[in-house]
Amino acid sequence: MEDILRRGRFKKARPREVAEFTSSIKADRRIFRADIMVDYAHVVMLAEKGIIPLDNASRILSALKDIEGRGYESIAEDMSMEDIHVAIETAVIKATGEEVGGRMHTGRSRNDEVATCIRIVLREDILRVASSLVDLMRIILSIADANIYSLSPGYTHTQHAQPVTLAHHLLAYFDAFYRDLERLLSTYKRVNMSPLGAAALAGSGFPLDRWRTAELLGFDGLVENSMDAVASRDFAIETIADLAILACNLSRLAEEIILWSTSEFGYIDLDEAYASTSSIMPQKKNPDSIELVRSKTGRVYGNLIAALTIVKALPYSYNRDFQDLTPHIWDSIDIVDSSIHIISGALATARFNLDRLRRSVYDFSTATELADTLVRIANLPFRTAHTITAALVAEAISKGLDPSSIDSRILDEVSMRVYGKPLSIPDEIVRSALDPVRVVEARCTIGSPSPMEVKRMISDRYTKISEAYRIIEKFKSRLEEAEHRLREIVDSMISSV
Repeated sequence: MEDILRRGRFKKARPREVAEFTSSIKADRRIFRADIMVDYAHVVMLAEKGIIPLDNASRILSALKDIEGRGYESIAEDMSMEDIHVAIETAVIKATGEEVGGRMHTGRSRNDEVATCIRIVLREDILRVASSLVDLMRIILSIADANIYSLSPGYTHTQHAQPVTLAHHLLAYFDAFYRDLERLLSTYKRVNMSPLGAAALAGSGFPLDRWRTAELLGFDGLVENSMDAVASRDFAIETIADLAILACNLSRLAEEIILWSTSEFGYIDLDEAYASTSSIMPQKKNPDSIELVRSKTGRVYGNLIAALTIVKALPYSYNRDFQDLTPHIWDSIDIVDSSIHIISGALATARFNLDRLRRSVYDFSTATELADTLVRIANLPFRTAHTITAALVAEAISKGLDPSSIDSRILDEVSMRVYGKPLSIPDEIVRSALDPVRVVEARCTIGSPSPMEVKRMISDRYTKISEAYRIIEKFKSRLEEAEHRLREIVDSMISSV
């Protein structure tokens, strides 16, 4: 098929290997529908402004509707086409003749066109990931709500640190994911700005109405400076960066699920749907899907570095390098969205071994509370109390004693040796300080694991996700309404001639 872009400037056809090397037609499937929408809006605006005749606009819009109905495959057969934009324009010209179809591109460049298409798809993808993330957060809240009193070891350095509850532990992940959600929704506002009408880089001599096309396409505003409009890809890099942080948080939860599902921990049993077995060891139940969540995080990181490196030091304004950036956006979106679904399903169907979790906290992870008790009851400096308690734990471990064996007598023996005098704290106070149930109940400062504080946090976070759902649905509705209005205008313009 004739190359409508090269025929005037060049006499030679490109060699096949050059055409295939430079073409993005295979990768452009994702922006096909967005490109049609951009064409609709641009042609409607051209007709409304009297830049092209109404009858020409009607025929172009009719051809575009036919192309949209036939789908991407109908125009993507010719790999010599540089991209989807040229393929669609070529198909329109073929259907209407150049005298009509050749007017579609008036006042526009592929530079502002592709930037607009990417933003249209990306804003929808951001909302899709955000919705998936809120669903995961609701699952986490549901499990937490059922485990407010379920004791669980808290870790530092992967060693037992202090007793908490399963609910408190899960809320920590909820809060990390909530920050991820805030980042995505903040980025959405910067993505949902229209570059259309900036043309190649210097705007247009035609009286284009940039605000009208922005309105028709559901954008909240303009990327005003025409050079910035076509040259900026920070919106894409910001999105990939948000996704990389989200993937990091997912990988941390994935690693805990993997560790907790081992025989050594035994805290969680994954549903068979999220496990696989060995080709040689018939007893195995491997958390393969969760391992891949952990692994694919590296790909998202790679996409971020690739995006930064592609854009690094590019002079303004448009450069073809941007073509290689776009696939990294879609890859990151797809990886993160699928990873969220895997983690959501795995958590929703998993069985937590609450008895094993509870038994794990009956060790000296309560030692901090004993040290705090010495400060409160014996009026010791905390560092002195810390030293006495550390010596007590070391002696108990060397003698094979567990926390339930510790009483005032043993504490005084250690205190005499370390501090030079007994503390004479009653047995019931010592035992209470080493009881994980009492320890958790005593942790009642804001954000702590006491059941009452955890209940408050859960209630607060239910409110947060309800508001998040509302915001996401509002954004989605605005886009759907804009598309509906645009299609009505297109149909009206087609039928008016």
